[in-house]
Amino acid sequence: MLQLTQVRCFVTVAEELHFGRAAARLNMTQPPLSRQVQLLEHALGVELLERNSRSVRLTAAGAIFLPEARRLLRNAEDAMLMARRAGRGALGQVAIGFTPASSYDFLPRLIHALRATYPDIELTLEEMITRDQLAALASHRIDLAFVRPPFDARDTRARLVRSEPMVAALPHTHPLATRAALTPADMEGQDLIMYSILGGGYFHDLVRRLLVSANIQPRLVHHLTQIHALLSMVRTGVGIALIPESASRLGIENVICRPLAFGDAILAELYMVHRTDDASPVLGSVMAIADQITATDGPGTRPA
Repeated sequence: MLQLTQVRCFVTVAEELHFGRAAARLNMTQPPLSRQVQLLEHALGVELLERNSRSVRLTAAGAIFLPEARRLLRNAEDAMLMARRAGRGALGQVAIGFTPASSYDFLPRLIHALRATYPDIELTLEEMITRDQLAALASHRIDLAFVRPPFDARDTRARLVRSEPMVAALPHTHPLATRAALTPADMEGQDLIMYSILGGGYFHDLVRRLLVSANIQPRLVHHLTQIHALLSMVRTGVGIALIPESASRLGIENVICRPLAFGDAILAELYMVHRTDDASPVLGSVMAIADQITATDGPGTRPA
């Protein structure tokens, strides 16, 4: 079996064509250097160098082997560097699950920061509802989940990474679009595009809590799953929708967003969840970047 030390000794002698100079480069004496080359020749079953008292020359086999030997040493060095980077969490793969609404602000910022800090971490992204993410986490299909509460998953750890208020999305021609913020009186009796309890259960419950907390009774029209669909209905003048503040940055044409003057304590929360037994350095690097984003904004503050 080839030894890297033997290959390195051969390459150095082949480059110097002199055992004395090669030994000096390698900080060793000539006898062990000569021995290493002999061991390599024995392992290969061919003579690589022609030696006499006055000169050293490459044999035909040695001339062919030299570029391959150099490539072998470069590959070995690259492999060591990659292993060290992987050990530091700078190289590897992480599969991430996320809910649709988390892709409006937090997830893009996370991806941008990871590309800047760890360009060799490869991310696999999969959009899933919370229940499916937790199942995928348990089956090792994904490594990290960004989910909405409430949830109950064994052998996992979770931490809050984003908490944001809901805002009102209105057609730009709506009479309330001129208001700085909407009060319960403004919302009373309005046509409100609602979330489906099946596909949009988290935001359905959140909006219900907001309405009950302020004793508002709007006219509920339509029950849709995706925030994009709600905003499309708003754009066409069907009614008003309550959306997480991050969704207001989507820039939907002819849609105006206004803060709510009620329900300050009722916030849309996003949690980061991972398996307790996953000690992957690269996963740790991804979560550290997520924590930095949270620390910069504060989980309950609005991103700048």
